Amino acid sequence: MARVKKAMNAKKKHKKVLKLAKGYYGSKSKQFRPANEAVMRALRSAYVGRKQKKRDYRSLWISRINAAARIHDINYSRFMNGLKKADVQIDRKILAEIAVSDPNAFKQLVDVAKSKLA
Repeated sequence: MARVKKAMNAKKKHKKVLKLAKGYYGSKSKQFRPANEAVMRALRSAYVGRKQKKRDYRSLWISRINAAARIHDINYSRFMNGLKKADVQIDRKILAEIAVSDPNAFKQLVDVAKSKLA
């Protein structure tokens, strides 16, 4: 039985990691071990960042809706509660877009929400 030599697989693995580390400073882009550490950290941060981005956007949309709602003398919480009671199913992303781009349509939504709260 022949022994298994890893040269081919190790070379492939090293090339893959070094390709991902291209542009890193100093030995992180040239040597496998520091490159591997940097790449693993970068991939972990990228994963976390993708989750964080979703939170950040939702927060932005809520801020925009709140600002637009307060112009019409209602806060975010009561506005969303009124829309829910009126069975208006528009997500926050679209509500924020309407608030920014079409104030008249947003005013109508505020009126609908207020009528269900009163």
